[in-house]
Amino acid sequence: MRLSADLEGLDGLVIPGGESTTIGKGIASADLEPAIRAHHEAGRPILGTCAGMIVCDDEHLGLIDATARRNAFGRQLQSFEADLEIEGIGDEPLRAVFIRAPWVERCGSGVEVLSSYEGHPVAIREGSVLAAAFHPELTDDPRFHAIFMAMTTAARERAGEETAR
Repeated sequence: MRLSADLEGLDGLVIPGGESTTIGKGIASADLEPAIRAHHEAGRPILGTCAGMIVCDDEHLGLIDATARRNAFGRQLQSFEADLEIEGIGDEPLRAVFIRAPWVERCGSGVEVLSSYEGHPVAIREGSVLAAAFHPELTDDPRFHAIFMAMTTAARERAGEETAR
């Protein structure tokens, strides 16, 4: 995505991992913030993973009432994998890959914590925003992405019902 028009018609938006400062600069240089905000205000889902979680937080785009702490678990050498219990995916733990991962330092009252690791929230949801400190795309387990897909399907159905009125 390089232009604001690229967001038009999307059912959902993923803000991926990477480097949050670089992602923020890219959003600013391409003037994507208004389009991202319009996507959010329309109730269309956004998934932020790792750096994407940081970009969505209240100190950056402000799409979710939470504050993420960069590199909270340590730098590159402290990257790790862990089994997480995540609300809404069943009883079997999800293998999560944490790479220079953030954690959530503060959550607003409307933020649902879906999973924590060592007492720190690492998967949260508020309204149409789902955020994870880990990289769900680096495993073969589709269950975390299924949460996002369900959110996207529900938003599309709501939009269709509103259009039909």
